Amino acid sequence: MRFRSKLPDVGTTIFTVMSRRAADEGALNVGQGFPDYPIDPRLAGFVQQAIDEGRNQYAPMEGVGELREVIARKLAASYAISVDPESEVTVTCGATESIYDAIQAAVGAGDEAIVFDPAYDAYEPAIRLAGGRCVRIPLRPPEFAYDWAEVGRALGDRTRLLILNSPHNPSCTAIDPAELDALAALIRDRPITVLSDEVYEHVLFDGRRHASVLAHPELRERSFAVFSFGKTLHATGWRIGYCVAPPDLTRELRKIHQFNAFSIAAPLQYAIARYLRADPQAVLGLGAFFEAKRDLLSARLRGTGFRVLPAAGTYFQLVDYRDLGRDNDLVFADRLIREAKIATIPLSPFYAEPPPMTLLRLCLAKRDETLEAAAERMRAFSARA
Repeated sequence: MRFRSKLPDVGTTIFTVMSRRAADEGALNVGQGFPDYPIDPRLAGFVQQAIDEGRNQYAPMEGVGELREVIARKLAASYAISVDPESEVTVTCGATESIYDAIQAAVGAGDEAIVFDPAYDAYEPAIRLAGGRCVRIPLRPPEFAYDWAEVGRALGDRTRLLILNSPHNPSCTAIDPAELDALAALIRDRPITVLSDEVYEHVLFDGRRHASVLAHPELRERSFAVFSFGKTLHATGWRIGYCVAPPDLTRELRKIHQFNAFSIAAPLQYAIARYLRADPQAVLGLGAFFEAKRDLLSARLRGTGFRVLPAAGTYFQLVDYRDLGRDNDLVFADRLIREAKIATIPLSPFYAEPPPMTLLRLCLAKRDETLEAAAERMRAFSARA
């Protein structure tokens, strides 16, 4: 090799591995988080309209103005806050680019960043590429509760960033305002920035409301908040996300963004802006939409060997297979692919040091028929096990 790898221990993500295995085995893929149903035809129509109008060249680096204004209005309606679309909103290549850019802006050589496991697998590589060290604090199943005393002990002189994710993938939990207060108290007198991954902001169940750092007066002044239109519009392949942050943080994020993606697909930005301007309520039914799918899957799995854990949000569902075997989750997930023709996502790859657990993640963003077919295959597997 002509150079030394910066990420020598990083391989293929568990999502790609399980999806490839599903394809090889002809398995039903209810693991990776993408819908198997179409987007709203009105949204598709706005894309064609933008293309026909010639909106096919570079968009502004910070994002199409129409879209940033719509985002600011959406945030005002959702969280009763005022956001400047010019200086506080940046459109990025999916939420993952926002996360990467924010980490590169906030973390330098020798700095530390705190991450809560189970964690989205893009966090740590970005921290390491910035020259930082990732400090991982485990959330222990099945509650996945935050231990703020443990967080306090993990804070040090080199801590520069703390990454939150709520609603949380893959634990399906949601943080509440009191916990944001606890976090604010811990970092009040420290030079620590918060990166809040809020891509499932509208997918909360049982009457819950999203607790955003943007609505917390103290945290907002030191936070990057990241969102995803791919999640809210059932269009994960579009890769349209955005980051909201105070002007000083936004300036630093845009320095990275302009030399990373620079600008995002113009017709898609115009289409989203027009879609949400025509129907500002379009995203507000997501919680009920996915709650119905959660309840459908839970009902179909009742009486099987798969125990369904409570899910507060996201479009995922955890199941516990302990009654069917004590293999580790990677082995059991592969067994499900081979024997039941069902692809799921095991939880251990989301941890640096996984605790003992027998949990798998299923995706709810599927047609009802897909969820019913998955549950039937799991029921048949359970009967044979």
